[in-house]
Amino acid sequence: DKATRSRMMSGIRGKDTKPEMKVRKALHALGLRYTLNVGKLPGKPDLVFPKYQTALFVHGCFWHWHDCPAFRMPSSNQSFWQEKIGSNCLRDQKNIADLKTLGWKTLVVWECDIKKVVRDGKFEAWAKILAKRIMSRKMG
Repeated sequence: DKATRSRMMSGIRGKDTKPEMKVRKALHALGLRYTLNVGKLPGKPDLVFPKYQTALFVHGCFWHWHDCPAFRMPSSNQSFWQEKIGSNCLRDQKNIADLKTLGWKTLVVWECDIKKVVRDGKFEAWAKILAKRIMSRKMG
C-alpha cells in the first residue's frame, strides 16, 4: 500500500549504501585513496581518485534503471516512476559527459554486479580488476 511504500522509500540512502561501503573498503585495502561525494564535480561522484583523475559511481539498479534482473518497475504509479527514474538516467549521462569534458575518467559499478561477485566468491579478484582500471591511464 501507499504508506508502506512511502516508509520503505524514505529509508533508502543516497550515500554510504552497502554496495558503496563494500567497494570503498576493498579499494582502500588495496592502497587506493579517494575523496567522497565531491560536490564540485558534476554528479557528485561517490568516490573520486584525484591522483588518477577518476570518478567512480556506485549505482543502484533501481534508481539508475539498470537493464538487469534486479530492476523491476513498480506496478503502481508507473508514469511517475518512469519519469523519475528516466530523468535520473538522463542526468547520469549528462554528468558523465561533463566529467569527460573536464578530463576525468569515469567508471560505473552496478549494485547487481557487486552482489554477483560476492555471491560467486570472486569479490577480491573483481576489486583488484577495478583498482587496475582506476589506476589505468585509459579514459573509461
